[in-house]
Amino acid sequence: MAKFKIAHIKEQGRDLIIVPLESSFEHKSKEEQSKTVLGLQACATSAGLAGVVVPIWEYGGSFRFIAPKNWHAFFLSPGIYQRLLASINKELACE
Repeated sequence: MAKFKIAHIKEQGRDLIIVPLESSFEHKSKEEQSKTVLGLQACATSAGLAGVVVPIWEYGGSFRFIAPKNWHAFFLSPGIYQRLLASINKELACE
């Protein structure tokens, strides 16, 4: 069973489930990344968590994320990565 420390937050009236991942996530194929996101979303839904799963990971002194286009401005705002990490408030256990 994989366990993830997550930030379940409400931003702009919407629930987001932020899942920090290892930096090695960057090197997975787009297909593997998509499968991971879908699996995390299913796991979060099964755990009763509302919201869109957004994986984040460190990359080259900054970070990357996979989020719907309408959230890109939020995730690109200054200092957001540290703010998201500081918001970790739950653990998600996935099979």
